[in-house]
Amino acid sequence: MAVRSLIAIAAMIVAMICGVAGAFAAEAKSDAKTVRVGVLKFGTVSWQLDVIRRYNIDTDLGFRIEPVELANGQATQVALQAGAVDVIINDFFWVSRQRGEGADWTFIPFSSALGAIEVPANSPIHTIPDLKGHTLGVAGTPIDRSWLMLRILARQHYGFDVDAETSHPFAAAPLIAEQLRSGRADAVLTFWPSAAKLEALGMHRIISMNDVLAELGVSPHLPVNGYVFSDKWAAANPGLPHLFFEAIRQTNERLAKDDGEWQKLFALTGATDQAELSHLRDAFRDGIPQHWGSEDREQAAKLYHLLSEIGGAAFVGNQPELAPGTFSEAVSF
Repeated sequence: MAVRSLIAIAAMIVAMICGVAGAFAAEAKSDAKTVRVGVLKFGTVSWQLDVIRRYNIDTDLGFRIEPVELANGQATQVALQAGAVDVIINDFFWVSRQRGEGADWTFIPFSSALGAIEVPANSPIHTIPDLKGHTLGVAGTPIDRSWLMLRILARQHYGFDVDAETSHPFAAAPLIAEQLRSGRADAVLTFWPSAAKLEALGMHRIISMNDVLAELGVSPHLPVNGYVFSDKWAAANPGLPHLFFEAIRQTNERLAKDDGEWQKLFALTGATDQAELSHLRDAFRDGIPQHWGSEDREQAAKLYHLLSEIGGAAFVGNQPELAPGTFSEAVSF
């Protein structure tokens, strides 16, 4: 099938997901000061955009952010590729792989928050080697970055193959959490929002993936997830990526310092009580990037190389080393 046909089909799919007409895209494109951001209903980016909306942070800076709600992570990728949104959240592994296939996506930091291994409070599992012979539920897929990081650490530091010596069903984070709560899994490796909610229920953290990074010799504060947009869009809208990030920076300052802002976000976070909200708040704050420069980019390249060795083409495609241009020059701090 021709590339043009594939793009057309993708655009039709996105229009169905977003529930917008074709005229919407044309109208948005006519406004060079609008940034269309693909978001998930309860995703963490929505928390930031809600703060921006309430305080008019974007319009005060001279542009407008327009959230486009999408069904899931795959839908955000399709939306970006079809031109229905300008910015989405993804990790730099995806950006590099896509650049290796000819795309021009680029990345600025969003968060360094990663997942964790959680167990019941009375579990006999206290360390990574204790996972041997147990059931470890894993949120995501066999090429999820946290799973690959755990495999490398278990092999290099503890001398065992976590892939061969554990039972490890893969599933969505809510299903994995339910497996732990019901006793069908002895431990879970899950994303940070799910880990925060489990800890609010009294579950115990064995190790965070940020600590795994540290044990692998990589900065534990590395922003793995970022805002992704195209070089072409940035060139057509000079200064707009910088303004967008400035709005995010101001928003993060509020979320880092003001507990009252989190009460306003209660419903949007999906928290069921104050304990969950507090754990989500603290985990989000821990992930706010504090710096981003050449050393951080070097750390990212180091991690990319480590994971490409174990994940192979299934993880990085035909781009075994971090692709040039993966990180935008629009932001440094």
